[in-house]
Amino acid sequence: MTIGLASRTAVSGCVLCAAGLLALALAPAAAATGPGVDPAPRTTDAPASLLYRPGTHVRPRAGAPEVPDLSARAWLVADADTGAVLAAHDAHRKLPPASTLKTLFALTVMPALPSGIRHRVDPEELEDIGPGSSLVGVAEYRTYRVSDLWNGVFLNSGNDAVRVLAALSGGWRTTAERMEEKARALGARDTHVKSPDGYDAPGQVSSAFDLAVFGRAGLRSPEFAEYCARAEASFPARDGGSYPIVNTNRLLTGADGVAPYRGLVGVKNGYTSHAGNTLVAAARRDGRTLVATVMNPRSGDGHAVYEEARALLDWGFDAAGRVNPVGSLDALRSAPPGGPEADAVAVSASRGGDTEGPPVWWTITGAGLLGGAGVAVYLRVRWGPVPKD
Repeated sequence: MTIGLASRTAVSGCVLCAAGLLALALAPAAAATGPGVDPAPRTTDAPASLLYRPGTHVRPRAGAPEVPDLSARAWLVADADTGAVLAAHDAHRKLPPASTLKTLFALTVMPALPSGIRHRVDPEELEDIGPGSSLVGVAEYRTYRVSDLWNGVFLNSGNDAVRVLAALSGGWRTTAERMEEKARALGARDTHVKSPDGYDAPGQVSSAFDLAVFGRAGLRSPEFAEYCARAEASFPARDGGSYPIVNTNRLLTGADGVAPYRGLVGVKNGYTSHAGNTLVAAARRDGRTLVATVMNPRSGDGHAVYEEARALLDWGFDAAGRVNPVGSLDALRSAPPGGPEADAVAVSASRGGDTEGPPVWWTITGAGLLGGAGVAVYLRVRWGPVPKD
């Protein structure tokens, strides 16, 4: 059978249509295996999305130590330098953070308040402090340096010091809003701030992941790092003298029978009756820094938060080079805002896929138009011009 020129044109149009649709179908595979893609072995679970799933996640290699069995409702340990999450349990579970939220408060407020500024405290700045709050002893009408107040925040977890610093930063509500903006900028999407000092408030939550992000970001600030690693300081007294204050992070000081952790560099502990004990801890050994978060251990031991953080840090240092990351603290490498339901996007991101190019709707429309043109040419050749009404 002989095919004329017009007929060959129609067939070619249909073939082009089919080729276009085939290219569209194969595009995701090409993006996943094309040049510039990380050649690491593929796994069924994308590290970017693993952390959004409940349970304990670790990807051990041969010879890796076993992850410790902890009682905390959520925990995480990560490399503070690279952001690689080494292991985690319910990393994005939203829980009350207690005073570990003060890490986000410091990240938000500290850059705008030079430490040498002096401020005379007005009585209204100390209003509405929650009953049972931890206090460092800020007094009305007393003048303090901003550095004194930060000592009160980091060492004594003083909610009175937080109140004054928040007043200097635009007020309580404005500070809470800025803290949420800062959290989002860092890629921490689980945190909702109602009370900047970490005091229990309806709707106030964070996660082991977010707290690790805050601790890691804080260590990058020399000023933050200096405060969170300080074991003792002097605080101005009401009568013009001063008195010593000691950091309540027992893993740092070794108080109350808790052995100090070798190489610890901070960061912050917390406790409320609703949140239980919480802790962000960071340690440095042999040029490597780890950050661990522990939220609400249920073992019944009042010091469990320190011992479980110790176990996580020990495991993290022992596991160096013997585990694959289960995620990242970096905002651009964490799961997309859609959360676990956006796993398909997370898989593409974790594999380094390049998503640039025409959007899907454009490609589909173009393929459809091309196919329609081919069919129209074929019909015209086969049946002649279509009669007009």
